[in-house]
Amino acid sequence: VQLQASGGGLVQAGGSLRLSCAASERSFSSRAKGWFRQAPGKEREFVAAISWGGGNTNYADSVKGRFTISRDNAKNTVYLQMNSLKPEDTAVYYCAATSRMVVTTDITLYDYWGQGTLVTVSS
Repeated sequence: VQLQASGGGLVQAGGSLRLSCAASERSFSSRAKGWFRQAPGKEREFVAAISWGGGNTNYADSVKGRFTISRDNAKNTVYLQMNSLKPEDTAVYYCAATSRMVVTTDITLYDYWGQGTLVTVSS
């Protein structure tokens, strides 16, 4: 099983990016998904999560109102729309899947991880 994250890049502060995470197996559409990020020298932290059906979401306080997580189960893909980006959003962003169907922010409950995609926000 693979999770393939893409969409990272270099953007100026105030700009937008959309990350995508495609799962290799359709069975992953029944799992809740999350996005995490890790900045240089810092621990990996929760960013956003979405339930299996997409009806429930959760966001870190630092991204509320700026980021939106969504999913298209027909395409086995989860998205993270990032608007009003700030330099402090610079990090490697990882998508992950949990065996649970409901939203969770607990990093230890995520079993499968993508390879990460780098987001760099310049000031």
